[in-house]
Amino acid sequence: MNHAPLALIAEDEPLLARTLARLLAAAWPGLRLADVAEDGEAATTQALALLPDVLFLDIRMPGRSGLEVAEVVSDEWPEDRPAPLLVFITAHDEFAVSAFERAAVDYVLKPVTPERLAVTAARLRARLADRAPAGSGDAAAQVLQVQALAAGAPAPEPIRVIRAGVGNTVRMIAVADVICLEATDKYVNVVTAEGEALVRMSLRELATRIEGGDFVQVHRSLLVSSRHIVSATRDELGHCSLTVRGLRRPVKVSRAFAHLFRPM
Repeated sequence: MNHAPLALIAEDEPLLARTLARLLAAAWPGLRLADVAEDGEAATTQALALLPDVLFLDIRMPGRSGLEVAEVVSDEWPEDRPAPLLVFITAHDEFAVSAFERAAVDYVLKPVTPERLAVTAARLRARLADRAPAGSGDAAAQVLQVQALAAGAPAPEPIRVIRAGVGNTVRMIAVADVICLEATDKYVNVVTAEGEALVRMSLRELATRIEGGDFVQVHRSLLVSSRHIVSATRDELGHCSLTVRGLRRPVKVSRAFAHLFRPM
């Protein structure tokens, strides 16, 4: 059995992809490289099929950005495998780079240089050697970390009452009355005991701005108010679902967040 670490490169510019692969081979001879993913959708599919140890993700790609790929992959990653280490390939300015460093996510600036990639390779080898065992919540931590990066600077004005639309009516919903927040295509569905209403805002932006609620992330597209959670149940396959007060349907918990509902 081959225990050499496996890496997947997601880069839509062929020349940059070939350069990165060549420099990686020189900086880290023991690293196995999968075929390059040329867009965000391919990167997501290949990552979940191959389960690589390291993902090199271009920030700007067709289909999905590198941040979006990382969020989906971290959320859908098998619970019995350690989450992959993420390296973002970016042309961002120094402010963005310092944000990546503070979030403890490695980065490679374009154009890639052998010297910088050698530092990245050494850092990744050290992290792989010290990587936590599977099932310790590392996937959930990465989802939250990536979401924080993607959200950017926090909104200046907090939201205490959500103005949500129901047809031609705007409902004024206190955050304390919200059962769950569910991301749809371009909206967030705000669910209360009185019904549902829509907010034209991303889930991550709304989550960073609301005040007065205690929400638990159970899926990359769903936040549930902890005060409405009654119980968590695991089936024979280990899948977790929640009974939520005010909802008639059970709420499925993704594998990345299932550890939040284990007995203390």
